[in-house]
Amino acid sequence: MDYAKIWFVLWAVLWTGYFALDGFDLGVGFSGWLAADDEAQRRDVFASIGPFWDGNEVWLVTAGGATFAAFPPVYAGLFSWLYPALFLLLFSLIARGVALEFRGKLAPPAWKAFWERTAAVSSFLAALLLGTAFGNIFRGLEIGPAGYQGTFFGLLNPYALLTGLLFCAFFFFHGQLWLASRVSGPVSVKASALASRSWYVLAALLAAFIAASYLRTGLAGNFAARKFLLALPLLLAISLGAAKLLLSRGKPGTAFLASFCAIALFSLTGFAGIYPDLLPSRQGPEFALNVYNSSSSAYTLRLMTAVAAVFMPVIIGYQFWVYRVFRAPLAAGELQKTGIY
Repeated sequence: MDYAKIWFVLWAVLWTGYFALDGFDLGVGFSGWLAADDEAQRRDVFASIGPFWDGNEVWLVTAGGATFAAFPPVYAGLFSWLYPALFLLLFSLIARGVALEFRGKLAPPAWKAFWERTAAVSSFLAALLLGTAFGNIFRGLEIGPAGYQGTFFGLLNPYALLTGLLFCAFFFFHGQLWLASRVSGPVSVKASALASRSWYVLAALLAAFIAASYLRTGLAGNFAARKFLLALPLLLAISLGAAKLLLSRGKPGTAFLASFCAIALFSLTGFAGIYPDLLPSRQGPEFALNVYNSSSSAYTLRLMTAVAAVFMPVIIGYQFWVYRVFRAPLAAGELQKTGIY
C-alpha cells in the first residue's frame, strides 16, 4: 500500500472536516449579532453553538497533528515560513474561545458587549486568515533552491485575499443557515433572510475564485489530466444551488446540510487540484513539498494508519452523538432564565 498517498487523502479529509464543521460556528461568531435584536436573542445565538464549537476544533488539532506526524517537512515549513500569519490565526482562535466562554460569566451589559465584539472580530479574522493561508497554498509559495523566499506582506496578494473573502462568505452563509435551523422565532426569520441575500455574494466570489484559479494557479492541471475529478466542482455547484433552493422553500435545516456539502466539496476540489503537492512552489515543481519528498517513513505511516482506523470512527461517532443529543432547536428566549451564555 502507498501510505503516503493514503495520508494525503486523510490530511485533506481532516482539513475538510474542520472547514465544514467549525465553519458554521465561526460564521455565527462574526455574523450572528446581525440576526439578533436584543439580549435574549443574542444569548440564544451564542447558545446555539455552545455545545459544538470546541468539539469542532478537534478537527483542526487532528489536522495539525497529522501534518506533523505524516509530513514533518511540511509542518516545519508552515511554522517557519508562515509563522506570523499562523500566530495571528492561533491568537484569533484563542480569543474566540475565551469570548464564547466568558460572555455569560457576568451580567453587566458592557461585559457581554465586549466579549460579543471580541467573538465577532476574532471569528472573522480566523476565517479570513484560514482562507488567505489556503489561498497561498493553492497559488503556490515562493519556495526555491534557497528555501522559502517570500515575505509576510507577499502573502497578502489579491488571489489569497480573494480566497480569504470567499471563506468568510462561505462561513457567513453557513452560520446563518445554522441559526435559521437551530433557533426558532425572530432569529430564525432574520437569519434566513440574511442567508438568502448573502448567497448571491458567495456565488459571485466563488465564480471569481474559479476564474482566478484557472488564470493564476496550476489547480486546473489535475482536472484536465483526470477528468473524473471534474465531478467535485460540478457537485459543489449543485450543492450550493440546492442550498439556495431549499432555503427559499423554507427548509433551512436541509439547506444547512447542502451548505455543509458545498464547503466540503470546495475544500476537496482545492486539495485535488494541488495533488501530489502539499505546499506547491511558484518557482518550479521540483521545489514543492509533496507526498514523495515530505512523508514520514513507511513504518511510521503504517502505524499511524492503524491508529487512525481505530480513533477516527471514535471521533466521528462522538460528533454524531453530540449533534444528536442537542438536535432540538432552541425555542425563542429559552435560555433567558438560566443565566448562561
